[in-house]
Parts: sequence; structure tokens; C-alpha cells
Amino acid sequence: MILKTFELSKKKEINGNFFLLYGENEGYQNEIIKNILLKNSNFKQSKYDEKEIIDNYEEIVSSILNKSFFENEKILIINRVTDKIISFIDEISSRKIDHVKIVLKSGILEKKSKLRNFFEKDKKLICIPFYSDDYRTLASMANIFFKEQKISISNELVNLIVDRCNGNRGYLKNELNKIKLYLSNKKNINLKEILYLTNLTENFFISDLVDNCLSQNLKKLIKILNENNYGNEDCILIIRTFLAKAKRLMILRRDYDAYKDIELVIKNYKPPIFWKDKPLVIDQVKKWSLGEVNSLLIDINRIELLIKKSSNNSLNILYDFVLCVAKKTNNETL
Repeated sequence: MILKTFELSKKKEINGNFFLLYGENEGYQNEIIKNILLKNSNFKQSKYDEKEIIDNYEEIVSSILNKSFFENEKILIINRVTDKIISFIDEISSRKIDHVKIVLKSGILEKKSKLRNFFEKDKKLICIPFYSDDYRTLASMANIFFKEQKISISNELVNLIVDRCNGNRGYLKNELNKIKLYLSNKKNINLKEILYLTNLTENFFISDLVDNCLSQNLKKLIKILNENNYGNEDCILIIRTFLAKAKRLMILRRDYDAYKDIELVIKNYKPPIFWKDKPLVIDQVKKWSLGEVNSLLIDINRIELLIKKSSNNSLNILYDFVLCVAKKTNNETL
């Protein structure tokens, strides 16, 4: 059963035990879990990755059915799910389970996804797609925040903050919270402080790295890698930046294929693309086909998982991946 996000604002509670939350807006997913799915629950949530469920399948299924493992844990959240989780959900949902809710979280799922179709066609299962927040929604959230905090800020600075959030309210809330903690009793903020707080100056080199990789500017890319002393802790931020820019590229390429007018596509994209970034973005759109971008998104998710599993070797994994993408070579062996 499909439940649209606009319907969620009307609900204080969602009846059901099985939920699939998918799409690029992870911040909105987390908001719904916290404010609706967990709102009336006194039980601690348990988080797993899909691989953990699959590797311990019999043990977890038995624990759920016997209630032993979940006596004090009502919400089971499984991250980064794929079609592999279907057999687990099918087995649990076929029995009358009312003491545990299972929430599956995923990124973008195409229409042909078996998992998505499985949830959409079964009335006992709830499927909720989460798309990127539009520019107006994020700007409204930011303005409400500054009004409530009685902080004086220009529209230009609000737009600057919103621009870096890539259509994700989770990112926006993190930035607003940093501003709130920084200001304390102060009631105004300037451009220099915004740049410092939101790490725009530090993230510039990461953004530059990703942009030149997607533009296949190998010479400049290698120069950036050599001149910046990235650490293992930077890998997740870099791969997340890759994910955000690849999603933007996917939307732009899709629209370009539809309208055949790159200037129109760039002009209509929200949040707006800065004029100085326009030539680079156009170059990326023309160099990547929609199929190639979709494959890239799959690879990015795979590399992120590999980095998390091999944190000590994460920089080598990331560098190999970046060079493979820039050369558009096959990175299945990474």
C-alpha cells in the first residue's frame, strides 16, 4: 500500500507493522520515524544493516517469533535494504505479529524494484516514497527557524544555507542547529560566520574534487588529490558529496533527454545552480548518459558500504573509486 508524504502531515499515527521508506530524502525519513512511528512508543529502537539480518536470518526470525529478543524493543529499523530483504519480510508478515514494527530504509528504488512492488501491492505493508524537498520548502523551514529564534538574517544568507543542503531537510536541520548553538545569546549573523559554521570553505575542496571527477578532468583531479591531505574520517563526507551531485546529475540528464534544451534544464533546476558552476555542470550532463548515472549511483552506495566495512583502508578504496569514475572504467573489482 502506497502512502504519500503529503498525507503524513494529517496523521498523528500510522497503523501498521511493516514500513518501507525509500528515496533520496533521508532527513525526511528520519523525521517521520521520530515524530510518527516512534512518537507513541516507549520502546527502544534497534538498528541493523540488511547484511546483518541476512547473516543472522534464522536467529533474528526465531527471536521475533518467540518475542524473547524484542520484549523491550518494539521498533526494528533496517538500513540500506534491497530485494534481498523480501524473504525476511514475507516470512514475518505472514504471521500475526503485533509486538514489533519493522521499518525498512532505502535510497532511490526504481519502478521495477521487486521490493517496492512487494510493498505497494500488499495492503498489510506500507510503502512511503520520499523525494527531495523543493527549494521553497527548505527556505520556509529556515525562515521559520530564524523567526522563532529571533535571529536577524538576510534572504541572501538564508538562500546560501539552503543551497548547500541538496534538497535534504536533515542537512538543513543540522546546519540550523549549529547556528543556534554558535549564536547563544547573539541575535544576528553575518556571511563570514555562515561560511565558517556550515563548513563551506572546508567543503569547497571536496566539492571541487567531485565536480572534476564527474567532468573527467583527470589532470586537475590528481592535483586535488595530491594537494589535499584527506583523512579516513573524510571518506564518508566525500562519498556523500558524490551521492548528492550524482543525484543532481541524474535529474539534469533525465530532463535534458526529455527537453533537449540544456539551458532550460539548468534554469529550471532547484535549488538554483550558481552561474560560476554552470559550465562545469553542463559538461557533466553531456558526458554522462542516464544509464551511466544510474550505474554510478549503485556503485556509490556499494563503495560507501565497503568504506564502512574497511575503515582502515577507506582512503585507498575511495581514491581507486574516484580515479575509476573519472576514467569511466569498470570498478566492480574494488
